[in-house]
Amino acid sequence: MTAPKILIMGPPGAGKGTQCSNIVDAYDVEHITTGDALRSNKQMDISDMDTEYDTPAEYMDAGDLVPDQVVNAIVEKALNDADGFVLDGYPRNPEQNEELDSMTDLDVVLSVSVGNEELLDRLTGRRVDPETGDNYHVKYDMPDDEEVRERLIQREDDTQEAAENRLDVFDENTKPVIESYHDQSEFVEIDGEQSPDDVWTDIKQAIDEQTDA
Repeated sequence: MTAPKILIMGPPGAGKGTQCSNIVDAYDVEHITTGDALRSNKQMDISDMDTEYDTPAEYMDAGDLVPDQVVNAIVEKALNDADGFVLDGYPRNPEQNEELDSMTDLDVVLSVSVGNEELLDRLTGRRVDPETGDNYHVKYDMPDDEEVRERLIQREDDTQEAAENRLDVFDENTKPVIESYHDQSEFVEIDGEQSPDDVWTDIKQAIDEQTDA
């Protein structure tokens, strides 16, 4: 079969990163995120867009948000350069959703659904090893090494207040995008509160059915 074009959506803490890795391995597609696309194309000439800077890098170096029109152009280039892809982290709002509709035809739209109570438990319990970057969880996955356990830290965006804010932003901006796909034939909702292996089983089945693999 031709390489599938997949959009995966879901709130922070839904486990999209793990499942994107599975999709990449199983279907030999590219994992496209806005962050990776921006970093790969940060010297892209955007002087024709009448923006403050002439390259995305200048926005990033200044610590400013890259305008939507620039993000849209970079995502479109990344999609066009890929034979197949799993797109993650875009679109984040209805305006970006309209742009995506004009860029490509999607084979599968996956929505990984997890309740807010579970999401907060996952996010606020997450800990990071500052030396290795490895992620752990105080309830589900702590390292055996006592030395490692003692140096684990909580990221600032994983505090209760920050996590609640991230979910509020998702509900306000991105949830309407997911809802706009509900009636489309390529849309599949996935129960993200299952084990990661069970979530992957459902995702693979959905992709195979949608692409007639």
